[in-house]
Amino acid sequence: MPKVLTAARVRVPAQHETEYVNTLRELSQFAEARGQKIWLFRNAKDPRLFIEFSESPTEMSHRAQASRLPEEITLERRLQSLATYAPDAWELWSEVSVWPVAP
Repeated sequence: MPKVLTAARVRVPAQHETEYVNTLRELSQFAEARGQKIWLFRNAKDPRLFIEFSESPTEMSHRAQASRLPEEITLERRLQSLATYAPDAWELWSEVSVWPVAP
């Protein structure tokens, strides 16, 4: 089964950056416990622009769709209040293998 990924552009005001990063770190800890991963990158030319990558083993387990604990829902809401997510932030992308499949 292919993994799924979201790549979300996120604009974070300078005054919210520390809280945003700390909140995403907390959310990442919940994700890791489920075999999910979250990465964060900053745009080299625009320090207020970030991209969050969220990877999950399946579509139904992805943070964009999975049932989650109340604490996770609270963290997601906090992120939404601290930053502005691009409209396509929760588009799911499915992994495509570039390696031949063994017979």
